[in-house]
Amino acid sequence: MPRHPGLAAALLCATWLTGCGSTNPTAPITSPVPGQLSRAAADNTVGKIPRPSAAATPRDYRKDAARHIYEGNKDRIYDGKLPSLLYAVGTLQVNLDTNGKVLSMHWMRAPNHAPEVIAEIERTVLEASPFPAATRIGKVTWTDTWLWDRGGHFQLDTLTEGQL
Repeated sequence: MPRHPGLAAALLCATWLTGCGSTNPTAPITSPVPGQLSRAAADNTVGKIPRPSAAATPRDYRKDAARHIYEGNKDRIYDGKLPSLLYAVGTLQVNLDTNGKVLSMHWMRAPNHAPEVIAEIERTVLEASPFPAATRIGKVTWTDTWLWDRGGHFQLDTLTEGQL
């Protein structure tokens, strides 16, 4: 019998709890960007610095940010009018610093039934960083609605061609 049975039990419990964590020890414990719902990360953060935005208001900036997303995802943009029934619709606010780097995200309407779409939208935003620097307004919050079909193609509400 051990001299300190409580100590032996505590060590056994600690050893057992050590195995209860993530199976991937390199997985981040917190999201890389505040407000992010998934653990999506950018596959490629090396890219060209986009042309600065001359937008005078956050509403004007929406077009520059949407075009920036479209430029990097040409093969994923739904061509033409979207079907009347979409797989997922989500509205995301993205807070950008003065250089267009993503500071945080906030889902105003998350497509919770489609967590893979949430992750893909977040990854797409992170890969697009830096966004055009809003030289006239500095830090900016870009809000847009993502319209997603079952095949993984999308349009942003700012540049949508509408629905059938």
